[in-house]
Amino acid sequence: MVNGREPAIPPGPRLPRPLQTLGWITRPMPFMERARERYGDVFSLRIAQEGTWVLLSDPEHVKQVFTGDARLLHAGEGNRVLGPVLGSHSVLLLDEQPHMAQRKLLLPPFHGERMKRYGELMAEVAAQEIARWPRDEPLELWPRMQAVTLEVIIRAVFGVTEGERLRLLRERLRSMLEDVTRPTTMAMMALLGPSRMKYVVRLTGALKPVDEVVYAEIRERRGSEDLAGREDILSLLLQARHEDGSPMGDEELRDELMTLLVAGHETTATALSWAVERLLRHPDALARLTEEVDTGEDEYVDAVIKETLRLRPVLPLVARKLKAPMEIGEHLLPAGVTVAPCIYLMHRREDVYPEPHRFRPERFLEQPAGTYTWIPFGGGVRRCLGASFALFEMKVVLEELVRDARLAPARPEGERVRRRAITLTPEHGTQVVVRERVRAREAVAA
Repeated sequence: MVNGREPAIPPGPRLPRPLQTLGWITRPMPFMERARERYGDVFSLRIAQEGTWVLLSDPEHVKQVFTGDARLLHAGEGNRVLGPVLGSHSVLLLDEQPHMAQRKLLLPPFHGERMKRYGELMAEVAAQEIARWPRDEPLELWPRMQAVTLEVIIRAVFGVTEGERLRLLRERLRSMLEDVTRPTTMAMMALLGPSRMKYVVRLTGALKPVDEVVYAEIRERRGSEDLAGREDILSLLLQARHEDGSPMGDEELRDELMTLLVAGHETTATALSWAVERLLRHPDALARLTEEVDTGEDEYVDAVIKETLRLRPVLPLVARKLKAPMEIGEHLLPAGVTVAPCIYLMHRREDVYPEPHRFRPERFLEQPAGTYTWIPFGGGVRRCLGASFALFEMKVVLEELVRDARLAPARPEGERVRRRAITLTPEHGTQVVVRERVRAREAVAA
């Protein structure tokens, strides 16, 4: 009892836990929307292996969570589903002081000026990939965007730019990501939970080849004579020191590198695919973007990215495990539940975003994104470390794409949302027809 009140779980769907889990996995958006329509901005869900979630979509409630006491709100415990892949040292799975200490080590590589040095790399990788795409025939864009973001993250994180090592990293990472995001693997995760899943041969077999090359890179780089002069993230982390002066250990480095690779690859590729999918359905927006990129302006591309992440967030929610009872709005929630600011539902509030289902990038030119109402990267001290990197990469790749090619939809209708592991992807992978672009100045010169 707190101040004479007993903590209680808010109402939510009455379906048995297995059916709620099935709804969450197979049709998460309609499932959440129906629950909010019936129960309001605060409601509970019961998901297998995850206990009870309390979803929040009121800006004031979200602010309470993002500014709340980190000793009370454990994001690491809320992310435990990622543990079997990322490892126990991952900054995403740590809480309180261990999280803040690890976050401090990881921040320097994502400093604004240093991060922008990767712009040339991003543009080069994107241009090379776009040049390989077939012209004038249907193309599934999402795997091509995966190729771009994987190449960028490998080169930026490891500093490996050519040869057998690059090929090996690329192939093994791609294979691992494909294995761990299969529907059957996710079904096993829901059935077994993360604590038992880490012993499943399918998962350990997928991770072992990647671990071999990652540990090999760590050992090779530790002995590098030019370590201090390198700009890749692995080299910077090898030079980082804990408060007691000790360096990061091999297993610690492996877990943080895996976190950067997994979180910085799949999510950005999906966001880029959604951006193109939405632009294909809104030719006026695509034309304006192309025109402004040609003139060297970048306000509209930023607005396109923000509107894409609003309307098609890659993740549906963020999670915090409550370590003690907490009052949120009029609800006193019990310890042990997971409070979950819901990105998807927040971004569809009509009082915040008029015509919320409409793709309209101009809204972000008229009014800046709100700290607690535009939350694709979470918020507070747990806001995604790679948010600036991801936004910058999306900007560079989109600019390169509209500069070098003309795009047309390969399907007349827009693509629905499909779950892939924990991410929300285009149902058909953003099917597009790419055509050569003849720019005005090139036509005149000809």
